[in-house]
This record gives sequence, structure tokens and C-alpha cells, in this order.
Amino acid sequence: MTTEPVSPRSGSDAPFYSLAALAGIGAGWVDVETNDLLFTALLVLMACMLLGLLRPRWPWRWVIVVAMFVPLTELAAYTILTVKPTRGQAYGSLLTALPGVAGAYGGAVMRRVMDNLRERK
Repeated sequence: MTTEPVSPRSGSDAPFYSLAALAGIGAGWVDVETNDLLFTALLVLMACMLLGLLRPRWPWRWVIVVAMFVPLTELAAYTILTVKPTRGQAYGSLLTALPGVAGAYGGAVMRRVMDNLRERK
């Protein structure tokens, strides 16, 4: 069992959860407007990588939060706006979690490598 040292920068994760939610909503909006799942997946990958880099502990949580808001944004667009995403687009938006996993864990690994390199000085 490993424990991570508590750094003076550790605090509330609420701003990071808000950032993750905004990133998911933004990626969902881009998916509704452009209907380009590959670009949406790239946005989710970048957001999860940034969040994994900023908060490397439990990177799976960033995937859940960001990827959850993509289909929710499409659902909101379907119910509120005249823009109607297709059924395939809605199901495809669930697949954005796959590159999100790579991004979140990649960002967490990058952060741990940078911390290890910084400690060796």
C-alpha cells in the first residue's frame, strides 16, 4: 500500500471538478455543432490529460466527469435546441471515454515522472 505525500498545494478538488465539467460540456457542444467525433475525442483527451497532470491521484475520476458531460450536453441540445444530434452521434459520444482514459493516465504518469525528476536534483 503506497501513500502519496501531502503537498502544500493539495487542497479542495472542487475547482478541478468544475473545470472537468466545463471541458465535458465544451466537448459535447463541439460534437453537437460539428458532428465530428474524432475532434470531440481529441478535446476529451486533452482535457483529461491536463486534469491528470494537475491532479494525478485517481485519474479515472477525470474520465468519468469529462466523458459524462458529453452525452448530457447532447441530450440537452436535443431537448432544448433545434439542433438534433443523430442516434449514432449520441451513442458515439459515449466512446469519448476511451481516449479520455489514455489522457488522464498519461497526464498522471507525466506528473509523477516530473516529480521524480525534480526530487533527484
